[in-house]
Amino acid sequence: MTSETLWYANRATGAVSLILFTVVVLLGIAVKLRGKIPGLPRFGTVSLHRTLSLSATAFLALHIALAVLDSYVNITVLDVLVPFASDYQPLWLGLGTVALDLMLAVLITSLLRERIGHRTWRALHWLAYASWPVALIHGIGIGTDTGADWMTWLTVTCVAAVLTAAGIRVTHSARAARRTPATLLRSAEGARS
Repeated sequence: MTSETLWYANRATGAVSLILFTVVVLLGIAVKLRGKIPGLPRFGTVSLHRTLSLSATAFLALHIALAVLDSYVNITVLDVLVPFASDYQPLWLGLGTVALDLMLAVLITSLLRERIGHRTWRALHWLAYASWPVALIHGIGIGTDTGADWMTWLTVTCVAAVLTAAGIRVTHSARAARRTPATLLRSAEGARS
């Protein structure tokens, strides 16, 4: 494979990873809100979330492998695993490494969910919400397509979708928190009558 082919493939897998991880975040929020996708039962949304998570991870692994294989820039396996250790754009590459490390923690704990317990898994699964924006900033900072119109629109669309879904989730959680004390009070008053 030529260096030019590796460069194009690396760019493509980076963009596909952004799209897939954005959809994974959106599906994760939908699962939490007990939402479902039209035509799928609720467990189908959960299954799709898990399957796309693994697909996104595979594209990310390919993206990283291509970056390491490309001889144009010297990125080592150590640079991939240890944040900010690279000589090449240490900040931007380091953010990608941080995002990878957070995603690996989510992936590994998800695979070990039955052994570590639901509460521990859920606490660590919140790292997914941290990894997505860190990965996004990595792509904006290091991506060679950052100034291209198509990449700008792709990035803006992904950010808008995640912010909208996160806003819906926060609003839903706030409403649920407000309802809970009132519901408990009504239940207690009804029990006394």
